[in-house]
Parts: sequence; structure tokens; C-alpha cells
Amino acid sequence: MKRASLLTLMLLGALGASQAARAVEYTLPASGSRLVGQNQTYTVQEGDNSLQTIARRFDTAAMIILEANNTIAPVPKPGTEVIIPLQLLLPDVPREGIVVNLAELRLYYFPPDGNTVQVYPLGIGQLGLETPEMTTRVGQKIPNPTWTPTAGIRQRSLEKGITLPPVVPAGPNNPLGRFALRLAYGNGEYLIHGTNAQSSVGLRVSSGCMRMFTDDIKALFAQVRVGTPVRVINQPVKYSIEPNGTRYMEVHRPLTQDETQNPQTMAYVLPVGYAQFANDKGTDRVMADKAMYRRAGIPVVVSSGATSMAGGQTPVLSVQNGTPATANEARVMQ
Repeated sequence: MKRASLLTLMLLGALGASQAARAVEYTLPASGSRLVGQNQTYTVQEGDNSLQTIARRFDTAAMIILEANNTIAPVPKPGTEVIIPLQLLLPDVPREGIVVNLAELRLYYFPPDGNTVQVYPLGIGQLGLETPEMTTRVGQKIPNPTWTPTAGIRQRSLEKGITLPPVVPAGPNNPLGRFALRLAYGNGEYLIHGTNAQSSVGLRVSSGCMRMFTDDIKALFAQVRVGTPVRVINQPVKYSIEPNGTRYMEVHRPLTQDETQNPQTMAYVLPVGYAQFANDKGTDRVMADKAMYRRAGIPVVVSSGATSMAGGQTPVLSVQNGTPATANEARVMQ
């Protein structure tokens, strides 16, 4: 969609000074629960000259901030109050290894200890070069990778007047960054890697690989072993009935497949069981439909009889200095 492409360019172009990315780590919830974390509000400061700058402060994606704050400008004015979407529903898949939810622009890593989950923002494939859904594993760990541009990448660069070398050596100018995880899918052409374009993390701009902030991929690379399971899914709609009976929905804008589609209005492929969840007497169907229409990208309460804030949104913590507060057993990994 052309508006989305323009917004991506604005976000890329507006990146100013940034600070080190920090993974957000959550203690896994009790059995039967999928809800972790708590949203926060942040007051835009002088020097916060783009949503990308703010997103990197909290190690999230600019597009997710846009979902939660649908009237905010790509370059918000100082004093603007911004919701930082740090509460989420875990994807409906086994909690092991690496899970990438393309619709969220998030990577989840479940360490072998089984007690925590680390959540990282992710850049994924652009229109026409989408990152595929897959169930695979980490096939190879590559420190200081070299980059061999494919014929397609070389041709697209030529169309922009850029002639790429046959091989880009390891170093600060390498598009793969300092660390790469090669996935055992297809011919091994898909990687989770760093990038020399930090402003592209959290956007749909790659040729199909998944890119992370420098500090994030360094932390993930140090923990992950060859053979770690990897699931790449596309779940824009998540829902949960929590152990206390509260019902939540988390709805993200679906990924467009061509420039004519509007992610705010296009239809969803709904998850298995959603129809039963939405039609059950415990769900307020009006609130559920509102969540589907709004597509805020954060969990909202849709329980029958619930009196909720901001259309079902849970309360938020306020933070002024750019340091995420600890909440619901969540902490920031330095």
C-alpha cells in the first residue's frame, strides 16, 4: 500500500541519535495464561525526533507504536504522550526456541530454562519479498558473516544506480551485521541477522531475511544453539481466556500482499477457535468487533460485563525518562 510505503520512508529518514537496544524479558505466566507485561506511557522529550528513536528506547517496533497510537505523527512533538505497547499475549504455539510472529514484527526467544521469554523487535521481508512462514531450526551460527548479494538484489540495486560488489566482507559496512543465524529451511537462504541500517529494524524492508538491532542479535546469538527450533508464523489476531476468566484480544494490522490493500480494512485469516471464542456468552461481541476494527496491537479486555478503560485497554504505567519500568515480572536486559 502506498501510504504504508511512504510512512516507512518517513520513519527511516527521521531516525536521529539512538541509544543501545535492550531486550525485554518477561517471566512466563502461569499455566493456562498468555498475558505478560504492562503497557506504559511515555512523554516525548526534546531530541526524540522520530518514532524509531522512541521505539529503540524500549526495544520495540515503530509500527507497533503506530498501531497503539493511531493518530500520532511519525515525528511527534515534545510533550506528546505515547503508549508504549509492552503488554502482549504470547503466540499460540509451543513455548520453545525461537518464535517469529510476522504480523507483530516481533521475535520471541524461550530459553531452555522454561521460565522466561525474551521479546525483540524485528525487520522482515518487504512487499514481493515476504518472509515465509516456516517450521525449521537454526542450522548454522555465523559470527562476522560476509554477504554475497543474490542476482535479484544485485539487479534491484542496479535499478537504483548502485553496483554491488560480488562479496561484501565482514565489518561495519556489512548488511548482515556481526552475527547471523542461518535457518535450515529451503536452501539456507533465510537468516536472522544484525544490520548496518539500525533504522530498518521493526519495518518491512528486507529481501526476506529477518534483521535485528546490533545488541539484540548479539544477545540472541550468545544464547541460541545450532538445532534450536524456529517457528515463523503470521498471527495478526490473538485471543486468550485467562485463568481468572478475563478475556483478551490482541489485534494487529495484517500484512498487505500488494500496494492496493489497506491494512486497516483488509480481511483477516482468523485463528482456529476464534469463532467459538467470539460467539461464547463470556465474550462481549460488540467489544470484540471493536477490537477487530481498531487493530490497536495491544491486548484489550472483551469480557462480557467488563467495564474497561479506553475501550478495553488495560491500565498503563507512566515513564518519563525513557527507561521501561518493571511490571508483571518483566525486566529490561542490559
